Amino acid sequence: MNEILDAILAPDTTRDDFAALPLPESYRAVTVHKDEAEMFAGLATHEKDPRKSLHVEDVPLPELGPGEALVAVMASSVNYNSVWTSIFEPLPTFGFLERYGKLSPLARRHDLPYHVIGSDLAGVVLRTGPGVNSWHPGDEVVAHCLSVELESSDGHNDTMLDPEQRIWGFETNFGGLAEIALVKSNQLMPKPDHLSWEEAAAPGLVNSTAYRQLVSRNGAGMKQGDNVLIWGASGGLGSYATQFALAGGANPICVVSSADKAEICRRMGAEAIIDRKAEDYRFWKNEHEQDPREWKRFGKRIRELTGGEDVDIVFEHPGRETFGASVYVTRKGGTIVTCASTSGYRHEYDNRYLWMSLKQIVGSHFANYREAWEANRLIAKGKIHPTLSKVYSLDDTGQAAYDVHRNLHQGKVGVLALAPEEGLGVRDTELRARHLDAINLFRDA
Repeated sequence: MNEILDAILAPDTTRDDFAALPLPESYRAVTVHKDEAEMFAGLATHEKDPRKSLHVEDVPLPELGPGEALVAVMASSVNYNSVWTSIFEPLPTFGFLERYGKLSPLARRHDLPYHVIGSDLAGVVLRTGPGVNSWHPGDEVVAHCLSVELESSDGHNDTMLDPEQRIWGFETNFGGLAEIALVKSNQLMPKPDHLSWEEAAAPGLVNSTAYRQLVSRNGAGMKQGDNVLIWGASGGLGSYATQFALAGGANPICVVSSADKAEICRRMGAEAIIDRKAEDYRFWKNEHEQDPREWKRFGKRIRELTGGEDVDIVFEHPGRETFGASVYVTRKGGTIVTCASTSGYRHEYDNRYLWMSLKQIVGSHFANYREAWEANRLIAKGKIHPTLSKVYSLDDTGQAAYDVHRNLHQGKVGVLALAPEEGLGVRDTELRARHLDAINLFRDA
C-alpha cells in the first residue's frame, strides 16, 4: 500500500506507472461480522453502539470482474446507511449479500462472513476490468453508490428501477470505508479538482440523493419561487437540499434542532428557520397518538415565515416522527417527497389532508447515474459545496458512526483512508480560492 500511496502523492506518476503498480493481496477495511449480527439483541436503537460492531482489519483483495474497477481510496465518509449497518437495523445486511451472491458466479464474491461497508469514496483508479474504456489507472475519481446490472428492460428508462438495483457498500460488499474499493465502472465520476480528497468524498451519496429528491423530475421537480420545508436542514442530507433550494431560486424553510444549526443555515443563505427544540414542537402525544394541534401550530409558524403561504414541497427523511406534520402543512396540490426514515419506518398521517387537498407523496431513493453525474457536476463547478464538518481516521470510523447515530455531527463527517493527512489532492487552487469560505463553512462552525 505504501507504493500505491507514494505513486498517488508524487506529482509526475503516469498512467502507465499506475497500471504497472503491483496490487496487494490484502488491504485494511471497516467491516461488520456476520457472527455478531445479534450482538445488540434486546437493546433499544439509541443504545446500540457502532464502536462495538465496526472493525478495522485486513481483508483479501477481491477479484476484478468485467465492467469493474479497483480504486485506491484516499478518503470516504459516513452516511446513515453505515450507521444502520453497524447496528444491524432494520435487519443485518448479510441477507442482502446472500441474495446478491445467488445472482451469478461473479456476484458470489460478495457473500462473505464479513461486510466491507461504506457508500462514498474519492480516490485513484488502480485497475479496470474487461469492457471498461472510459476510465484508466491513474484517473482521480469519486464514486456514486448505485450498483445496477441493467439486464432487465425495467431499468433502461430510469436505472433506479432496475430489479437488481443495489446500494454499493450497503447492499453489496467491498465498500468505500477501506484502503481499496471495488466498484462498477459506471459508478465513477471525475473528482472535483478544487477539493481535497476528504472534501470530494463527502457529497456523493447525500448530494445525489438530495438532487433526485428535490430537483429531478423523478422527485419533486422544484422550481423557482417554491417554498420548500427541509427537515434537518443542517444535516448530511438537508444541508445539500438547502443549497439546492437556494441555488434554484426557491425559498427553503429550514427546520433544525439547535441554535448552532440554525446559525449554519443562516450562513448558507437561508432566512426562514425553525428551531424545533427551542419552539418545543411535540407532534406525538404518546407512542401511539399524534397531536394535530401541534401540526396546526407548526403550519402557522411556517406561514409567518413565508408571508402567509403554505409549503409547495416537503423534503422528508425523518419519517415517523414528522410525517403526519409534513402531510398536514403541505399546500393544496403540493408534494411530500420522502427518502429514508431515520426516526422510524412506520409513517402515520391523516389521509383527509392528503386526498381532499390533492397532495402527493413521492418516494425517492438515491439517484440514477445521470442525476448523480449532474449533482457532481454542480460540485465541480462550485455551485454546490461540500458540507464537511469533521474528519476521522479509518481506525476511528466507529466513533464517527457513533457521532452520526447520536446526531452529534453537523453536515457530513469524513474518514481518511489512504490519505495521510487532510488537505491533499487539490488541483485547481484558483477555483478553490473563490469558494473557500463556502467550502469551510461547516468546519468553521
